[in-house]
Amino acid sequence: MSAELISILVLVVIFVLATTRSINMGVLAFAGAFGVGTLVAGLDADGIFAGFPGDLFVVLVGVTYLFAIARATGTTDWLVHASIHLVGGRLALIPWVMFAVTAVLTAIGAVSPAAVAIVAPIALGFASRYGISPLLMGALVVHGAQAGGFSPISVYGSTVNSIVSRENLAGSETVLFLASLAVNLVIAAILFVVLGGLKLGRTRVTAEDDAEETPKLNPARIAVLVSLLALVVGALVFDLDVGLTAISLAVLLSVFWPDTGRKAVGEITWPTVLLICGVLTYVGVLQEMGTIDYAGNAVTGVGVPLLAALLLCYIGAIVSAFASSVGIMGALIPLAVPFLAQGTVGPIGMIAALAVAATVVDVSPFSTNGALVLANAKNVDRDTFFRQLMVYGGIMVVVVPAAVWLALIVPGWG
Repeated sequence: MSAELISILVLVVIFVLATTRSINMGVLAFAGAFGVGTLVAGLDADGIFAGFPGDLFVVLVGVTYLFAIARATGTTDWLVHASIHLVGGRLALIPWVMFAVTAVLTAIGAVSPAAVAIVAPIALGFASRYGISPLLMGALVVHGAQAGGFSPISVYGSTVNSIVSRENLAGSETVLFLASLAVNLVIAAILFVVLGGLKLGRTRVTAEDDAEETPKLNPARIAVLVSLLALVVGALVFDLDVGLTAISLAVLLSVFWPDTGRKAVGEITWPTVLLICGVLTYVGVLQEMGTIDYAGNAVTGVGVPLLAALLLCYIGAIVSAFASSVGIMGALIPLAVPFLAQGTVGPIGMIAALAVAATVVDVSPFSTNGALVLANAKNVDRDTFFRQLMVYGGIMVVVVPAAVWLALIVPGWG
């Protein structure tokens, strides 16, 4: 068996073990990088660590650290409740408020499952109290998280853009963000109509009905809001490094609120940091030993570039429905490099399509986001709701890859 094939089989084993044994994929990937790098590729430790994404590590730690402070100070709760009051308590608009708030949270740096974990209990509580479809409310929360998930300063967006830069591919941060936003917004609109959103009409949630009052602004929350705004302006206007800027702002907040800062360090999403850095380190070993070129040439061997592109989108969607979306993107984009180098498929459209296909399926109950929705649903038959999420996730797996292929790849964007 060739060294390239061995390294691919080890990657498959990593995904299978992470899915079936609930082991962090990053830990498995680091172990795989050591085993394959040392025993198969003949690399020393320096050669293995050459693939470690140090710049991305800083981004992941920085943005999740800053967001942990936002959560610890109650700033995220303030955003959710203030948004509900902003629409005057109109019942038909509340699912869209949940969509928008989750989108904003992921766009400014929250990891998708963290944003869903914050908003889902509130959203599904409203659904139970006011007779809104739990599938509608839960799905809009998840699609909201993915709608904002590829902003230039988000975890997903930073990850994909970093990979694109490292692979010297043509990319567009704007196209990536807008593609995910548009696809998830369209899906949310269809769901809203199909699942009875229009029937909610002009019903309003009154102050008497909603016992949960909006948290008040205080100095800590104001400072966090200013810091989040500064991060956005610094990254988009002044082109400052997202990770270093976020860490600096988090440190500044910690100086004034040290107890909150200490608590936030423990709430940095270390499992996600470990997952992404581990997978990309293993991908670095694959690149060093020529596996990326090997796999890319195999995809190219399909003979029809557009068919090969569609195949990659479906692989991303199917695997991501059961495993880590960001881990899948970290592996698929480098595998597509030799294929994209031929120039027959536009890289900008291809990367956007892969990213959307690998994340829009996260409403599956086997994914973290879908599981959070299932866990927080109130006054529902769990088995029935599980089946609804599973069927809906299956529809996403079947429909979305073909849709983004038609919209983003066939026209030849990039």
